[in-house]
Amino acid sequence: MTTLFAERALLPEGWASNVRIVVDDTGHIASVSKDSAAEAQDEKLGAKFLLPAPSNLHSHAFQRAMAGMTEYRSARHDDFWSWRTLMYRFLDVLTPDQIEAIAALVYVEMQEAGYAAVGEFHYVHHRPGGGTYDNIAELSERIFAAVKETGIGLTHLPVLYTYGGADKQPLKGGQQRFGCDLERFVKLHEAARAGLRNLHTDSAMGVAPHSLRATDPEQLKEIENLFADGPVHIHAAEQVREVEDVEAWLGARPVEWLLDNAGVNQRWCLIHATQMNAAETSGLAKSGAVAGLCPITEANLGDGIFNAQAFFADGGHFGVGSDSNIRISLAEELRQLEYSQRLKHKARNVLASSASTGENLYMKAAIGSARALGRNSGVIEKGRLADIVAIDAGDMAFCGLKEYQLLDGWIFAADDGVVSDVWSAGRHCVKNGHHIKRDSVERWYRKVLGELMDQI
Repeated sequence: MTTLFAERALLPEGWASNVRIVVDDTGHIASVSKDSAAEAQDEKLGAKFLLPAPSNLHSHAFQRAMAGMTEYRSARHDDFWSWRTLMYRFLDVLTPDQIEAIAALVYVEMQEAGYAAVGEFHYVHHRPGGGTYDNIAELSERIFAAVKETGIGLTHLPVLYTYGGADKQPLKGGQQRFGCDLERFVKLHEAARAGLRNLHTDSAMGVAPHSLRATDPEQLKEIENLFADGPVHIHAAEQVREVEDVEAWLGARPVEWLLDNAGVNQRWCLIHATQMNAAETSGLAKSGAVAGLCPITEANLGDGIFNAQAFFADGGHFGVGSDSNIRISLAEELRQLEYSQRLKHKARNVLASSASTGENLYMKAAIGSARALGRNSGVIEKGRLADIVAIDAGDMAFCGLKEYQLLDGWIFAADDGVVSDVWSAGRHCVKNGHHIKRDSVERWYRKVLGELMDQI
């Protein structure tokens, strides 16, 4: 049993003082009490306030090693598609050892940014050229090893990727490492599920048909039959060309088609969805699905701006993810989301529904990301997983702020240095701003990246 005592914590009913949180040996919150007196055995957090720690709902861990390598013009018109070509070249040399080391650093950085768990949208399955490893789930198990090393919570999302483009185009080049027909994918998924049993008990599995352009309607119907529970994540309508290609093939825009044909409901998370019309935006919000937004990556790739104002107005659920991992910052994802709306609508506090824009965004993201990952977290209350983040209230960013402004201070004025501690299902992984495995994982990453750069 672990007992935390904080002078302030954000509970479902709002801010509370002198909060004691008891965490049991399974990583769940056994009790929460307000207006308590500190006891000798409590872990007293002093000038720190506690928040529910969100999950990072969308990550491609291996892309972290590319950060900073694609910020130059590689084509006359540089966009997502030219970036993707460079990414495929990078994939041609990545080894299992390198993937594991990169993932470990990514998960350290995520927890130091305030995330307690991750949804790993895992599509690198095979050897360069498409050959299978002796263990078909070898690269999933490398992700599991990185999770075990760092203590982060995991919802693993193996990706079905069969085609190289809309209308069943053949796979090309780097896509061979992703490729699975449905039969091969089911074997891979089963092997990954077996490997997952060796992780902490809060780990979970879902399924991720990559996108409409990389699957087909028949496969999506089978996915629904074969995987009757757990999260379903899919890339949808990230790029204008993608929308045009799918509409030419299926006679409907991607989100429109999914809403009409794929049984989209609370299990689903549509990643990006930046290219939606008004009907799709409203339909997605009312479906109960989560919009998986990755504002830093979407800005970096020039994807476009999500219809957040209309989506929120219709009661839509959302969470955030770091996607390409070019920069891992929970606060900056939320800041970028709000600022994109301010630029689009030429207004301020566009996504506020209460006095605090930051608190509104943060709590919706915490609840939405937990829902997207099928994770029993998102709020601090009895029976939930103890996914908790402590913020250093003594930082200059919080000087003069009232209680209801604290999250505005973090999201709009501070940086990730204010994240003091993170518990992932009760595992105390970040202490005083430093992940407990940071030093060894960073040495490992530096060594592996040096080897990788010699190969490129």
